[in-house]
Amino acid sequence: MSAEAIAETMNPAPEAVEWEPPMPPTDLIFDDGEPLESNRHRIAMNALIDSVPALLPDRTDYFMGGNMFIYYSSKQAKNRDFRGPDFFAVLDVEPGDRLGWVVWEEEGRYPDVIVELTSPSTRKIDLGPKKDLYERVFRTRDYFVYDPYNPNSLQGWHLDANHKYQPLEPDERGWLWCETLGAWLGNWEGTLTQVSITWLRFYHPDGTLALLPHEAAQQQAELAKQEAELAQQQAEAAKQEAESAQSKADRLAAKLREMGVDPDQL
Repeated sequence: MSAEAIAETMNPAPEAVEWEPPMPPTDLIFDDGEPLESNRHRIAMNALIDSVPALLPDRTDYFMGGNMFIYYSSKQAKNRDFRGPDFFAVLDVEPGDRLGWVVWEEEGRYPDVIVELTSPSTRKIDLGPKKDLYERVFRTRDYFVYDPYNPNSLQGWHLDANHKYQPLEPDERGWLWCETLGAWLGNWEGTLTQVSITWLRFYHPDGTLALLPHEAAQQQAELAKQEAELAQQQAEAAKQEAESAQSKADRLAAKLREMGVDPDQL
């Protein structure tokens, strides 16, 4: 036996160990304690979130969130590089409550639509690093940026076949089309949470406003009131018609009696 063979017998080679990828982190933070830019930003965010069910009345396979962390890599989580879009929606997923959106727990799904409610202090980030991240890593199909303090600030991009963002052209109203949700994004002047300004709202394809729950309830109440008023008007009209017919019958009976004819015998 050679010296090499003897050495191998005395020191056998270790068995090959199958490589396993490292487990993703589990100590995720879902709240950094940082508030939204302003109360107006909060109202604007909630208006977008709360109107999505009106856009997708026949669907439940989606998740929408706002100011929630999105975790997409171990490196990002380890570096505490938080990413929390002001509004995002993911389609074709299981509904349900979540503390945040953890990509590796969602079968690799990223947001399909993102809206950043920007401000002078965040605009460069929203149009720079965040836009690049949503395009190159997230591959989010529709991305919008809007400053609640500037009604003329709406911008949007749609991901093309080459995974590059192409700017969206506004229509004559200044609205932008969100292909993923099949809806328009545009300005709306009105009052939300006692604040009367120009808000960013979703619209149906036909241009009608996607109502918030309280707006839909108010609309239903007004419709019910109108139906009740119509029913009352119809009842009053029927009553007046019946009274008119009775009056006519009474006059005819009186005329017959003047002629010596008993109307009850007819």
